[in-house]
Amino acid sequence: MSLSNLVGTTKNNPLAPCRKFNAPVALILATMLIAPLSYAHQHDSEQHSGAHGHHEGAHQQGEDDPAIAAYKAANDKMHQDMAMSFTGDPDVDFAKGMIPHHEGAIAMAEIVLKYGEDEEILQLAEDIIAAQESEIAFLREWLNQQGD
Repeated sequence: MSLSNLVGTTKNNPLAPCRKFNAPVALILATMLIAPLSYAHQHDSEQHSGAHGHHEGAHQQGEDDPAIAAYKAANDKMHQDMAMSFTGDPDVDFAKGMIPHHEGAIAMAEIVLKYGEDEEILQLAEDIIAAQESEIAFLREWLNQQGD
């Protein structure tokens, strides 16, 4: 028995719109509703399993690698510096949070310049340093104008 037979054709039946039930459309809608929740749960689980649990194995394999040690130190510093108290002003909070985030990007770029080999990545790192330094200067000046 199909859903449309169960619903019937009664004009006052609140399920009457279900008579035109379309299984593929319902499946797509269900996926669209469930997928973000699944991702959020997985991401939340990763955060609670240690910084980013899936990176720990790689770190343990190369504990003596100076590049890995440098990336870990830069990442830890960036996350520590980003753990700020919020003002409630979205613009100020954004600017204050982006400064340590950009400083972390610069630190990572400097690490790849020291240890990396790929010319395209090295050029990108140089471009990132220039762009992030400019944005940090802008953000600091803007915060200064705001009285922060």
